[in-house]
Amino acid sequence: MKNIMKSMAALSILILMSCGGKEEKKKDGIQIGQKPAATETPKEAPVSDVKPSQTIDLTNKGIGPIKSVEIDATVDNAMAAKGSEIFKSKCMACHKPDKKFIGPAPTGIMERRTPEWIMNMILNPEEMTQKDPLAKALLMEFNGSPMANQHLTEEEARQVLEYFRTL
Repeated sequence: MKNIMKSMAALSILILMSCGGKEEKKKDGIQIGQKPAATETPKEAPVSDVKPSQTIDLTNKGIGPIKSVEIDATVDNAMAAKGSEIFKSKCMACHKPDKKFIGPAPTGIMERRTPEWIMNMILNPEEMTQKDPLAKALLMEFNGSPMANQHLTEEEARQVLEYFRTL
């Protein structure tokens, strides 16, 4: 038992001594005959003050079933009325037309996003927030609250899009 205690004490002392080590002081100046250490500043992406909800991206079509959307020059009021009803019944729990709530306000969305991106976000929110950079950024801006998939048809999503044109 005494040998074990002595061995443990010796081992503890050796461990403590190996942890201490010599302290080397680094000098900040350049010494003769030595090259200064190269310091690299990591390059970061430019930081933008524009929130993702205010970012304008009229090239991204998003990820999902919608590849192309044709929009007439004039608003189809009957379609927009149906879209308004769908928005009120399925979307207003998280989105208010003209102010930030749980999710972004759709007012002005047509000036910031492509119709395809909007419809893909409505129809395919899970994959969009996983793979689309803008949808990911919006998810972070809105505290990680993912958009619920309301399982709308493409026709219903198109009606909601037409309603957004009236906002």
